[in-house]
Amino acid sequence: MVDPRQVLAGFLTLSMFVMLGNMIKHDHFTSVSELAVDATGVELNAMKIADNTEITKAGVELEATEEIKPCWTKPSPKDDQSNGFVTLSLTIGPEYHASQIADAVVIARYLGATLVLPEIRGNELGKSRKFQDMYDVEKFKMNLDGVVKVVDKLPAELTTKKPAVIRVPNRVTEDFILDTIQPAFQKNSFLRLAIIFSSMLGRLKELSKKSDGRVLAVDMRTDLLEKKTCKTSAGARRKGCYNPQEVLNFLKKVGFSANTTIYLTETWWHKGLNNLKRAFPHTYTKDDIMPAEKKGEFLNSGDSDLARALDLEVCSQTDVFVPAIPGMFYGNVAGKRIAAGLTQILVPAPVVGGSAQASDFVSTYITKKSHFAYSCYC
Repeated sequence: MVDPRQVLAGFLTLSMFVMLGNMIKHDHFTSVSELAVDATGVELNAMKIADNTEITKAGVELEATEEIKPCWTKPSPKDDQSNGFVTLSLTIGPEYHASQIADAVVIARYLGATLVLPEIRGNELGKSRKFQDMYDVEKFKMNLDGVVKVVDKLPAELTTKKPAVIRVPNRVTEDFILDTIQPAFQKNSFLRLAIIFSSMLGRLKELSKKSDGRVLAVDMRTDLLEKKTCKTSAGARRKGCYNPQEVLNFLKKVGFSANTTIYLTETWWHKGLNNLKRAFPHTYTKDDIMPAEKKGEFLNSGDSDLARALDLEVCSQTDVFVPAIPGMFYGNVAGKRIAAGLTQILVPAPVVGGSAQASDFVSTYITKKSHFAYSCYC
């Protein structure tokens, strides 16, 4: 049975982008007809992928999957009783607003809280605007009717009260809500959310423009190769665990060029990765690409969960994902990628002969639709 909270999150993630797009005040923009959309051939639905479209960069051909459509409708209404209030500011830019709101709505509904209409903050310090300056408030409330209660502003008695500020990773999980947000909400029924986005994916995209324009993420953790995750009781290595040299051989055999930009989930560089770097010079770890001011919080704090959360964020959004270690991380990334239509997941395997087709190594999660995420889609 599908968890209703998972259904809610899926509904919001897939529909919020369309909803916010439809709510943007049209007096800010040229009309669609004037832009001659038909002449450009651009689909209005950004989730649509043309049938049989092939991606053909770096000598690798992968067939794109068709659009998947959610089977569910809007979640069942919550009662009008509110346990508190959730506030946030929309930041970075409009392309991030849908994700920020989706996270806030999931949290507010889970807590039984009322969502306060967010403000919009610009890149300049102290600059902000009202939500209604950019979006249609009535449509926003109508779309969320029965999902969460939305109010224009805080009650007067809370305006002088200090909220509990919670830093929330984008695409918040139920575990994070239970372990971090709910306890804070029980102590202080007034929360302010700060949605955190990984700055590393943007950095990788910029670097990839100097090479072949694609980013490949490899879940490679050599520290696990000698642990029970990758060892049988007899001491042999388990199937599905690959070291850097084996991953290097696989990527070359299936046609990735030396210009491919590669992100490794290893935190720090070590000599065992040197051959991979020589074959693929644009290979990076978190330490290589993370802004210096963020390393103390994410890499040097001793909290490996934060670093792993960043890996999950990056691996879920790159052009191609290669799991060199089996386990829950691979399954979680696959589920997020399936929901987003990013089904280019290649599972390494020994390649016999000179070369092979990348399409022969697409994950069975995709080819057989064996991932539970497919049970949520038609």
